[in-house]
Amino acid sequence: MTSTSPGTAPHHPDTHPDRPDRQSRRNSKWWLAAAAATLLTAGAAVDIQRSAGAHDSTGSGYGLGDLRRDTDTIQALGITGVQARVTTGPGRDLIATSGVAEAGTNRPVPPDGYFRMASTGKALVATVVLQLADEGKLSLGDTVDHWLPGLVDGNGNDGRRITIRQLLQHTSGIHDDDLHGYTTPQEYDERRYDTYTPEQIVALAMKHRPDFPPGTGWSYSNTGYVLLDMIIEKATDRPWHHEVEGRVLKPLRMGHTYLPGSTPTLRSPHANGYQVFPSGERVDVTEQILPDPGGYVSTTADVNRFFKALLGGKLLSPARLAEMRDTVPVNKEIQAFWPHGRYGLGLVERPLSCGGNYWSHEGGNGGYITLNGTTDNGSRTVTVSMSTALGNSPDNALRQEQAASNLVDHALCDGPGNGQDT
Repeated sequence: MTSTSPGTAPHHPDTHPDRPDRQSRRNSKWWLAAAAATLLTAGAAVDIQRSAGAHDSTGSGYGLGDLRRDTDTIQALGITGVQARVTTGPGRDLIATSGVAEAGTNRPVPPDGYFRMASTGKALVATVVLQLADEGKLSLGDTVDHWLPGLVDGNGNDGRRITIRQLLQHTSGIHDDDLHGYTTPQEYDERRYDTYTPEQIVALAMKHRPDFPPGTGWSYSNTGYVLLDMIIEKATDRPWHHEVEGRVLKPLRMGHTYLPGSTPTLRSPHANGYQVFPSGERVDVTEQILPDPGGYVSTTADVNRFFKALLGGKLLSPARLAEMRDTVPVNKEIQAFWPHGRYGLGLVERPLSCGGNYWSHEGGNGGYITLNGTTDNGSRTVTVSMSTALGNSPDNALRQEQAASNLVDHALCDGPGNGQDT
């Protein structure tokens, strides 16, 4: 089923990146890493290809029919609902939805529906940290111990050797400890209202040795972004999410992006989120509490507005934006899902099939998987939100990632189509 249309104070639990989003409430990065590790062990060759039947860039450009085709391709994998938006300029949004908002019904996916953005929120946190650096309120070379003395310590962890830059770029070596969440439907049911303080999340990570000495490798760490939230609070003497709101959300008029705090439900309208467990069971997991900053809820319009402004130079000075886009290779596990992908300071760089690269930060948690992408100057932006996480096998997780990556690639490679006013 396809349709088209024109175009609060939170609590402190995880990293959502995403936030801390995840931590084993399995956020997208945990989800990707686990699936990728299995694929690599099996020796599978992975590459993101343009989907069958996709047209190459032409003068006619990527239009509404193309977007509808790509959302249908994703939905056909077993995704309950899909919504996607391509923003090309004022009044130039393409919007398409596929599937249904609730399994077993004919209720259409809302084209402006709310979803949990998970680790996409890491880009919000990174933007605030870089703004504070520009204002001289902190330095990217500051150590964690400078701001949070004694917190990162034990089992070879040493906050005196880890810098803010390394937290932003996932080169700190801090190991993520999984939070309970999605091993079985029973575990979800029992643990979905669990909450964690930032200190508890860090303490869990400190039970493990580092993945590597600081600055010598790359490994996705939601705990690193929990620490960044805490550093923002120390540097500003204000809750970190107030800084995100005042510096990013309000100036960009992102009125549909919010932290639900201890409220386990989403505002309306929204499609329900589903998790397909390793057992094959598909469970509605919409109702749950996610740790911050991964707890952010948003819309495709707001996510596009953010990345358009960020890459368009409206949130950071040219020098700081260049620092944010100074990237390092991601590890082999994540390379399986992001071929030739690189990570900056809260920003992901991925290649386009038509040449060049795009910038993004995907997220996944609470049954929602979201991919996005923006051209170098922010002139063309796309976000696709899927209301099902295919966690029943590494192969299916990879197919979902590839199909959504193809949509992003098609939308950014092809010239402006016949958009609809929104």
